[in-house]
Amino acid sequence: MSTRDEDSYDSNGRALLQEIEAARAAVMDAGRPDAVERQHKHGKYTARERIAKISDSDSFMEAGSLVEPIRDTGFNENLVAPADGVITGSSLIDGRPVKMLSHDYTVLGGSTGKHGSSKANRTIKLAAEHGQPLVALLEGGGHRIQDGQDSRHFAGAGPVFQLLARNSGWVPMAMAMLGQGFAGPTNYTAMADFVVMVRGGSTMGMAGPALVKAGLGEDISKEDLGGAAKQADRYGLADLAVGSEDEAMEAIRRFLSYLPSNAQQPLPIIATDDPVNRAEKALLDIIPANPRKYYDVRKVIEMIVDKGSVFEKKPTYARNMVTAFARLNGRPVGIFANQARHLAGMLDVKACEKASHFIALCDAYGLPLVSLIDVPGFAIGSEAEKSGLGRRSGRLMFELGQARVPFVSIVLRKGYGGGYYAMGGGQAFEADAAFAWPTAEICAMSVEGSVDVAYRRDFESAEDPAARRQELIDIFKSQLGAQRAAEGFGVDEIIDPRQTRAYLCNTFDRCPPRRPDKHPPRIRPISPI
Repeated sequence: MSTRDEDSYDSNGRALLQEIEAARAAVMDAGRPDAVERQHKHGKYTARERIAKISDSDSFMEAGSLVEPIRDTGFNENLVAPADGVITGSSLIDGRPVKMLSHDYTVLGGSTGKHGSSKANRTIKLAAEHGQPLVALLEGGGHRIQDGQDSRHFAGAGPVFQLLARNSGWVPMAMAMLGQGFAGPTNYTAMADFVVMVRGGSTMGMAGPALVKAGLGEDISKEDLGGAAKQADRYGLADLAVGSEDEAMEAIRRFLSYLPSNAQQPLPIIATDDPVNRAEKALLDIIPANPRKYYDVRKVIEMIVDKGSVFEKKPTYARNMVTAFARLNGRPVGIFANQARHLAGMLDVKACEKASHFIALCDAYGLPLVSLIDVPGFAIGSEAEKSGLGRRSGRLMFELGQARVPFVSIVLRKGYGGGYYAMGGGQAFEADAAFAWPTAEICAMSVEGSVDVAYRRDFESAEDPAARRQELIDIFKSQLGAQRAAEGFGVDEIIDPRQTRAYLCNTFDRCPPRRPDKHPPRIRPISPI
């Protein structure tokens, strides 16, 4: 090739590159100032700004920035949809690679076209293939109507839910709903391990107000239909509701910090200067002498784990059950605990399902489990039966039966009936260690109830029925204590509450990462729910 030919080739290559860079610049935030201003006017970041906020500085590598939407003759032949409504690629979060997708609300209300869906699907698939967490920053209306109302595009459906299902238990999936997210985005979050909303700015649900009104005639605001007060606090669809997008990004970063990048990686253990043998005197007096009085089990958790390490999942939903990530001597663990402040820590459908999902999550990624037990039993009565508690409570026991991570149970106070089993008390699920505090009382059911059911004839035939009933109650109550439980080897040891932290740290230090697999050679278990 002559020098003139080389110069011509060089010049042509530079011209083509300039043309491509100009096309790319036009779809970036700087090239779309009006769209950016509209998003900022509503107090929201753009799709790319959100990625920048959650990622390590300058670490995002975009894929598909130049993608264009499908344009058919008719309604959408002049459709403008930069990147087809979704930004995808890879980032670093705290130095670890993650796969990233972010819906662009400035593009046709955040709707995703056929090519945008292909980008998202590829990102989800690469998360599995590369063994890296998936982070999705969601805002918009799901599948684009302009594409969806044509069977040529919609009849083939798409593999998004199959791909998300495949990722489940292999790579952590964290999603933030950062605006309107009815329909498709809500369906995505059902597959996620962690979902965060912004109060006053996020909505979720199967359909938005316009479709609800058209289909059912129900006139309701999007906040009343699917705001954080409903979906995080009452329905449990979201795991956390925060006050701003920045807090949502930080919540995802913190959630991921407790988990390995995939199920085959070791736990992310960090150095700590919090002594293993740190003893908290307040634990001696935290359980009230009156069994009818409550205390806050969160305070127990905070005192026994590494300082400042508690991160609660679903803190405002099913408040009779606490589920929290924490660290013990730098090791991530999962803690599920009855909360006596709400419904006396009783197990109802919401509490059982909350704990069940959490146990499965911890087991998938290798986090040891701690059960703090103060349970009066399962909810009873017609409302409990209407809720399907008889079957739905089985999910909690099912997940404990599947779990193979190290497991320790500690009875703080009440360990009553089936609730004691469901919380993994004693050797119900082959705990690596079963402890009890001196304040523990363990039995098949409440003493008063047992006397009224099994000994009614006895006390009603006595000269003084009330006195005889009380006598029987006192006899049985004298048999419920922690020492008798230890004498019958129902628990391994009664421990000084102040030494709880040391017992937990030392137990997990001496356990293998997984308990032996004792399951038969089946294809798969069948969850009751």
